[in-house]
Amino acid sequence: MTSSASSAEPSAQLSAHPFAHLTPQAVLDALDAVGQRGDGRLLQLNSYENRVFQVMLEDGGAVVAKFYRPGRWSDAQISEEHAFAAELDRAEVPVVASLRLSGSTDDGPTLAHALIDGLAFRLAVYPRRAGHGPELDNADTLRWLGRFIARLHGVGEQRRFLHRRTLDARTFGHAPLARLLAQDIIPPAQLTGWRDACQQALAAVDAALTAHPARQIRLHGDCHPGNILWRDIEAGQGGPHIVDLDDAVMGPAIQDLWMLLSGSPDAMRGQLAAVLQGYRQIRDFDNAELALVEPLRTLRMVHHSAWLAERWDDPAFPPAFPWFGGAGYWGQQTTQLREQIELMAQPPLDLSGLE
Repeated sequence: MTSSASSAEPSAQLSAHPFAHLTPQAVLDALDAVGQRGDGRLLQLNSYENRVFQVMLEDGGAVVAKFYRPGRWSDAQISEEHAFAAELDRAEVPVVASLRLSGSTDDGPTLAHALIDGLAFRLAVYPRRAGHGPELDNADTLRWLGRFIARLHGVGEQRRFLHRRTLDARTFGHAPLARLLAQDIIPPAQLTGWRDACQQALAAVDAALTAHPARQIRLHGDCHPGNILWRDIEAGQGGPHIVDLDDAVMGPAIQDLWMLLSGSPDAMRGQLAAVLQGYRQIRDFDNAELALVEPLRTLRMVHHSAWLAERWDDPAFPPAFPWFGGAGYWGQQTTQLREQIELMAQPPLDLSGLE
């Protein structure tokens, strides 16, 4: 489905960044073209990678419109994301899945294309869901999340992604390192220390992934608490809902679990034990994957630095991440990478006596 929308402001006067062309009128026109007619009320939601809007409709309803960052994903990769969400929905795993577009037919597409000021945008529309973050200091909540993620993984293991990324050291570690060095953005005084620490940390990641090969399944991939929407039972359909499968990948099951952990090693042991108590009620878990928690955390750190650097021309990033890019940031990253090297040399979390 291709729609055409034009902003009221001439393109020459707009920022060079593509998202600057998503004026309110352009957003409304793009939605109108796919059968979602807004009443003029828009609210931009918190999203940096993409642009996401809550849109009030003329029929009294509301939807959430997601405009994908141009050039990041292909149609095939986004279609796999949407298909995975649809599979989860059919399996009654609570997920906010994309709506069928093109006149609201049952077999309509979930991905649309909008041409705005000559620029091509990919667009998806979702039902609006209310909720709040999970209470991760509650053991019952952690066990519920364990059962929930196990059900998600039960669907994820049924087939493979053919087009989306695999969570490995090359894609999420070595390639981001190479891109950061090529950008020449690290201050000279911090460059050698950060580069050496990063290379040593990635060598430890390589060794851990080789020593502990894990089964690759389809994952949420970015299962931090901000992507878990908790609905109270008295409101109906209580408990966790997954949102934002934008980073869905092939990877080890532990990737969707470790980001729920925080605090001291003892605190994380207790949290992970509770999560796995729930998880194992639904699906087996290989304890060998516990050795991958710190290697996966290391990959996320390196990948996050590259992500920030590569998005810095987006006007939304400098005010949102003012601490990025200076000597202090790279010095802190060097220290944290050295800490990761030490953590990866230690035995994995020991859950004996807690499970």
